[in-house]
Amino acid sequence: MATPAAEAERREYTIDELASAARVPSRTIRFYQSRGALMAPAIRGRVAYYAQPHLERLKLIAQLQDKGLRIDAIRDVLGSIDRGELDLAEWLGVEQQVQAPWANDQARTVSEGELYEMAGTRRPGLLADLVRTELVERHRDVYLVTSPALLAIAIKLESAGIDLETAAQASALIRKHVARAAGELVDLFVKRADQGKLAPRDTGQLFQTLRPLGMEAMRVIFGRAMEKELRKLYESGRMARMPSRKRTKP
Repeated sequence: MATPAAEAERREYTIDELASAARVPSRTIRFYQSRGALMAPAIRGRVAYYAQPHLERLKLIAQLQDKGLRIDAIRDVLGSIDRGELDLAEWLGVEQQVQAPWANDQARTVSEGELYEMAGTRRPGLLADLVRTELVERHRDVYLVTSPALLAIAIKLESAGIDLETAAQASALIRKHVARAAGELVDLFVKRADQGKLAPRDTGQLFQTLRPLGMEAMRVIFGRAMEKELRKLYESGRMARMPSRKRTKP
């Protein structure tokens, strides 16, 4: 007597039956086939028949879509799995490492009182300045702090005499150039991997190692660059012409 698992393996589906079992529209199945993500069915006469591997593949496609992959990327991943070039469990472990945050800085929604507490000051006009400089977003009675860490930096800079608008512009400038550098670094690693220059024994471990070292390298490189620029500013004499607050006599 055949077991339920064996019967499931032998079962065949029409496209409508497969759509019902996988809970996806028939047109979606046809789309996946057209993009090469789903294997072709067996054709007998004028009817296309699908089997258990098609159902399992549809479940896997849905799982990968939930992780943010587009269909062409899913096709490439599944193709590598089918050719034995990629282990799914290992790849999912690497995906978790890639998705892990590099910066411990998550957006927060806070009340007005909580925002004042985060800022550490209740100076008049603070909330309006934070919204105007896009350091926070106001949504009716709550505020979205997109980066608590950058907000804290901006507030510290303001206490040192640098207005919030200048701090926000500096933040945007850094983000612009760092985003470009990050993109070029990823392209470099991918290119070197394609050339066979990179062959880590454990890709997941590679990302665990790369994360803190990458942050440290950025700190060192940026720090040395700022030292150089500030030295140039000092030697040019322009620093002496910068206005400063007059100290009040005790």
